[in-house]
Amino acid sequence: NWWFDVISDDAHKGSTDGDQADLYLLEIYDWTSANPYLTVWDGRYAGVNRANAVIDLISKIEEGDFSSQLAEARFLRGHFNFELQKMFGNVAYISEENFANTEFNQPNSGAIWDQIEADFQYAVDNLPASQGDVGRPTSWAAKAYLGKAHMFQQDYGAALTLFTDVINNGPYALNPEFVANFSLSGENGSEAIFSIQFTTDGGQSFNGNRGGTLNFPNPGPFGSCCGFYQPTQDLANAYQTDAVTGLPLLDTFNQTDIANDYGINSADPFTPHAGPLDPRIDYTIGRRGIDYNGYGTHIGKDWIRAAFADISGPYLPKKNVYQAGEDGNIGTGAWGQQHSGVNYHILRYADVLLMAAEAEVEVGTLETARGYVNQVRDRAANMSYVQNETGTGDAANYVIGTYDAAWTDQAVARQAVRFERRLEMAMEGHRLFDLRRWGVAESVINTYTQNEARTITNFGTKVGTYTANMNVMPIPINAIDLSGGVLQQNPGF
Repeated sequence: NWWFDVISDDAHKGSTDGDQADLYLLEIYDWTSANPYLTVWDGRYAGVNRANAVIDLISKIEEGDFSSQLAEARFLRGHFNFELQKMFGNVAYISEENFANTEFNQPNSGAIWDQIEADFQYAVDNLPASQGDVGRPTSWAAKAYLGKAHMFQQDYGAALTLFTDVINNGPYALNPEFVANFSLSGENGSEAIFSIQFTTDGGQSFNGNRGGTLNFPNPGPFGSCCGFYQPTQDLANAYQTDAVTGLPLLDTFNQTDIANDYGINSADPFTPHAGPLDPRIDYTIGRRGIDYNGYGTHIGKDWIRAAFADISGPYLPKKNVYQAGEDGNIGTGAWGQQHSGVNYHILRYADVLLMAAEAEVEVGTLETARGYVNQVRDRAANMSYVQNETGTGDAANYVIGTYDAAWTDQAVARQAVRFERRLEMAMEGHRLFDLRRWGVAESVINTYTQNEARTITNFGTKVGTYTANMNVMPIPINAIDLSGGVLQQNPGF
């Protein structure tokens, strides 16, 4: 999902403008239905049909109880259909009966939320609460995912019932160390609800995380690949805090940029930002002058593949980039790129807490929402902070606090919850879809593109406008052509 962040205000494509030019076109809002990145449609339907193959096979077994295996298959079908629904809006539903009868040419006549909910509900009812094999979905994971499906429909009451059960009775807890969620040592820990179980064998490892490793510094401590997925200045600015309260600057964070080294060569002097910052910034964004995942101090431009004329900016991603000392957990791809074995979260507990907080705000229970947000902020306040080069103190001026005053205004509470979600979940592939389901993507993204040009001067002349029809992706033209016109294009494309 990382490349969807490139459409949002959290990330640039990264690297040079000309590398992965089709993704560059998505970043600057020059979209057509022929863009090769839209083949994500094909991949998700491949997942649907693998699940359908299992469901169809189980239906033919005459003896034995395979309800748990059927529930796993339906959970996965729900997952892949959820992905299609959130990306494309109007998608075709292919049932196990369609699969068995090779009736794949189905119309996309609207949303398929009912079918998604039915699959997750079956998983809730038939999966065990825990699994002997890590990575397999549980009934608790199905409840959390079903709640998320309700959130995308603004069905906050139904979502809240499920989230409250997961929070009060489920087996999950926030990992005391935020960074552990993105390292080998923290895999399948207390915060992991459902994750892609990447693995490597030190050889040609095609079960590793290939997409994420395109985002390593280039060049840098990892070798020479590939410099994509660079955080925006807008995202970096969001981590500024009030020097006294440690709270985020909800309305004013973008009035002042945190110090950056854009346009400054590594050989030239640079002083990192001295103002107060949320400590999560330096586990999320690679900044010059700050340790980079244990590999030493980020040296700036010499680790950035993009030229200053490109629109990628000065920052590097840190989540899902393996930590120093975890080199044994990587493999090598066909053309020399590294594959990380660190898992990728589809759902983690902080995600559930913040969705629950969002739902509480919408139903009017503001104080419960404040409590959930404060759990997330309290973890950030009490975790280990990134240290300076000598290991004698914090790497930056970290100041973070909790919301201690009662929440009495729904609009203010809504703003605080949404802002917290950005800070906690940044660079995990959620931001664009959050903006869309909140109905604010058009205004937020177009404001971002104007502000980002303050830092990246060429950005303003290259980027286009995010329009309302872009709240769903265009249906790939090759899929429409293959359907003989059964599939209909989304409006505006």
